[in-house]
Amino acid sequence: MKGLRAVLLGAMAHALITLAPTAQAAQVPIHFADLNWESGSLITEMLRLVLENGFDQPTDTLPGTTITLEAALARNDIQVIAEEWAGRSPVWNQAQAQGKVAALGDTVKGATEGWWVPEYVIKGDTARGITPKAPDLRSVNDLKKYASVFRDPEAPSMGRFLNSPAGWTSEVVNGQKLKAYGLAGSFTNFRTGSGAALDAEINSAIRRGQPVLFYYWSPTPLIGKYKLVQLEEPAFDEQAWETLTDANEPHPRASRSPPSRLSIGVSAAFEQQHPDIATFFSKVDIPLQPLNEALAQMSDRHEAPRAVAQRLLKANPQWLQGWLPAPVAAKVSASL
Repeated sequence: MKGLRAVLLGAMAHALITLAPTAQAAQVPIHFADLNWESGSLITEMLRLVLENGFDQPTDTLPGTTITLEAALARNDIQVIAEEWAGRSPVWNQAQAQGKVAALGDTVKGATEGWWVPEYVIKGDTARGITPKAPDLRSVNDLKKYASVFRDPEAPSMGRFLNSPAGWTSEVVNGQKLKAYGLAGSFTNFRTGSGAALDAEINSAIRRGQPVLFYYWSPTPLIGKYKLVQLEEPAFDEQAWETLTDANEPHPRASRSPPSRLSIGVSAAFEQQHPDIATFFSKVDIPLQPLNEALAQMSDRHEAPRAVAQRLLKANPQWLQGWLPAPVAAKVSASL
């Protein structure tokens, strides 16, 4: 009997040693894109909290530009992009057509992007003693007569358009739009070094009551914080859009951006390996107003995205209940 017991214990020990690498492999972190804009950062942390505390999956983040991160997703070097504006970039579209990536869910309904100006540029602001500088400004076509209103301090004969940081898909699109709208000769294509630098430029101009023309999007703290006007653009045209996403196209054609759909981008390998998490991702639905409010607080208080994510999920347990099986939702709620 003692001999049999020794054999069994030895076999069990051998099995544990044999299985140890498998157990360690199961704990390889899920790599998220480290998105460098507020809503992307916040949604990333919300998803990471759920995976870590509800699915017992370790996670981390890897930095990069939008384009390089989409390419990394297609190679499965990263597994998740928490805020993917699906269909915007050729890199994404090619990877999706090849079955290498997937856009899961419709995470934030009512999202938008475009060119904006403060409302006081058009209507003035009597409380601040600001008179209207461009009273007839409604569309991008109207900018042709108002370039001097948005004077570039470094090139006084030109207006200044604040574009996205280099490396964002929208930076290429906006540069091509300047050409397509006939504005390349009257506006400088000013690129900030980061999303934070873009915010700083816009906030500084608005605090001083100065005219400013800029690309922006929602969900963001800025849209909820100030009275802004989005300029009208020509109707969306799919063929024209292809010319806007191609930086080498010499004759881009005018078009607004396609209808916005924010999704969670995943690699095909990840979707196949984690069908339960993929199902969760497909159900994520974050209401726009509380998201914008949380983003505004995060910006004003200089809070870490993870702390805001914890507070937002704790304050809205019904979100988790709608996204997750009841036991998983309860587990995440308890962790908060």
